[in-house]
Amino acid sequence: MPVSMPAPATDLRPEATRPEARPDIAHLDSARLDVARRLLDLLGDTTTEPRADPQLEALTLAVAADLPVLLWGEPGIGKTAALNQLAETLELPLTTVIASVHEPSDFSGLPILGDDPAQQGVPMAPPDWAVRLVRAGRGLLFLDELSTAPPAVQAALLRLVLERRIGTLRLPPGVRIVAAANPRSSAADGWELSPPLANRFVHLQWVHDHEVVVRGLGGVWPVATLPRLDPLALPEAVALARRAVCGLLTARPELVHRLPTTETRRGGAWPSPRSWDMTLRLVAFATAAGSSREVLSLLVRGTVGDGPGLELMASMDRMDLPDPEDLLADPAGAELPERGDLRQAVLDGVVAAVRNRPDRQRWDSAWALLARAMETGAPDLLVVPATTLASLRREDWDVPESIERLAPALALSRRADLAAARVAAKAGR
Repeated sequence: MPVSMPAPATDLRPEATRPEARPDIAHLDSARLDVARRLLDLLGDTTTEPRADPQLEALTLAVAADLPVLLWGEPGIGKTAALNQLAETLELPLTTVIASVHEPSDFSGLPILGDDPAQQGVPMAPPDWAVRLVRAGRGLLFLDELSTAPPAVQAALLRLVLERRIGTLRLPPGVRIVAAANPRSSAADGWELSPPLANRFVHLQWVHDHEVVVRGLGGVWPVATLPRLDPLALPEAVALARRAVCGLLTARPELVHRLPTTETRRGGAWPSPRSWDMTLRLVAFATAAGSSREVLSLLVRGTVGDGPGLELMASMDRMDLPDPEDLLADPAGAELPERGDLRQAVLDGVVAAVRNRPDRQRWDSAWALLARAMETGAPDLLVVPATTLASLRREDWDVPESIERLAPALALSRRADLAAARVAAKAGR
């Protein structure tokens, strides 16, 4: 009996969708991906331009000084992009390590058994990224998401950040370390930084500049360049930095070491002998590079904290003030600071010098200097020093003519102060 063969299965799909009726789908998808890649290349085709950016200049200065830098900022603010652009501009290979996804042994080294552990011990093998950095001899090590690293990992990072050691390896001098972190309130399972780790970094608050972002999205980003250090200014820069830091700590010994009382502040910048040593280095580098006062302020406040940092800046301002004795010797040719607070300090210093060594000639010179200050600045700064200087007059000293020129302005300034005080008193009722 013949066996009937089953009829071949019928392809019920529409004819246009059958494989034999379609063109090469893989070829079409590849072509479409090529177009997409070209579009992505066009979007990534950006240029750079020189642009004054204090926070970027502060970052490059700290990198040049070979100090570990920690960028603080909200998510999406551009910290990682800034580091990528910095590495590309400086032609340094970038190695990114996400601290929160590593174990402590990844930074302290993994134990491996040798031929005879009893005789040779158990060496600690470094991770592959550390080996690559050592082989390259230079590079930018980027420790990202530092505030999400648990305390055990932060403890393992201490030796890496300070001594630049990972297991048995030591990072070469050509490797720079930069980290980034989000505030605990905006970090994923965030932790506060431990005080020992925080005290090893220069802390920079990373914020966005509206104009920089808009121009960058238009295809032009600011370029990061290392500071140009003046070779002839190096000895003077070191001397100035030592004089500034040592002078402040001599006058304010309590600032040598001040551990903050709150956990959040301990995870930021605070003064210690280590951070003051970092500050001294940054002052020297900023001076040799001719950096602005704003850049230097960002760096010193990011190293020892806002309070001590501002005190150092004020102390350095006073270091540049002219000697009161030089001003008394030539009041007609005196060059007074333009900033009101510095001018006030200079005039107060002159009056103090006359009080310490009073004589008729010095008293007359001080009045001549006050008259010159009135001609080149605000008269309200003269009220206090003029009042104090007048109280130093001896009975046999004639009133100089310069007082007559000062009297109307001082009287008007005093009346304005009294009127302002009355208005404030009425508003406080």
